[in-house]
Amino acid sequence: MQQIQENILKMSSPKGVNALNNWFSPILNAFVMVKYNLKIVFGNRFIYFLISAIVLSFLIIGINLFNGEMLSEQGVYTILLLTGALLIFYPASFGIQSDKDARTMEIIFGIPDYRFRVWFMRLMLIYVLTFIVMLLLAYLIRYVFVSFAVFEMVLQVLFPLAFLGFLTFFLSTVLRSGNATAATIIILGFILMVLSDEIAQSMWNVFFNPYAIPSGTSEMVWSVLSSKNRIFLGSGAVVFLLAALMNLQKREKLLG
Repeated sequence: MQQIQENILKMSSPKGVNALNNWFSPILNAFVMVKYNLKIVFGNRFIYFLISAIVLSFLIIGINLFNGEMLSEQGVYTILLLTGALLIFYPASFGIQSDKDARTMEIIFGIPDYRFRVWFMRLMLIYVLTFIVMLLLAYLIRYVFVSFAVFEMVLQVLFPLAFLGFLTFFLSTVLRSGNATAATIIILGFILMVLSDEIAQSMWNVFFNPYAIPSGTSEMVWSVLSSKNRIFLGSGAVVFLLAALMNLQKREKLLG
């Protein structure tokens, strides 16, 4: 009891208060920075995107149940992919335009190592947030509907999300317009959907579902194909990310 009282007195002293301030200040600053950047990349509409993603997920689940179809791992993968894409699409498409419209692009260019300190952090923040949302949704689906490996499922979904998200962001640095980027991605998505039957079982399929094993295909062959597809998506994501960060160094082009 005496020891507890002594600790309380120490924390109440000026030195103790300063120590608490020194400990909490970095956490508070990080929280403020995350909140500020979320407002920028989502245009103060994050809660609407989050609600839309959740509603879309349960709408798909409801349609499946209404049609008498049992939810499977294949279906869960599709649901999580659509949910993550909805969260990533807007900030990846309109992020650069939002900075230009808010006239913060000139300020950002004054920051040393701009490409790594600002937009790289924002992209990682977007994906961390998307990962958390998908993880919580996956646990909810697993608890209510079907059993599956949650963490592995979410990691699998991150591969196409990284590829599509970084591709979208790269196009936004080239086109410098959110509307033009969104239209381009929609057209590319439509083309991929048209070609889906031809490339459904190909390692080049961006929407490759590792849980949709065709009948008559051995698990070993499918595992090798899935690994090659993940290597393709991961490599493509890195290339698009690096290309986008390099484009962000072209000050005159972005400010023009």
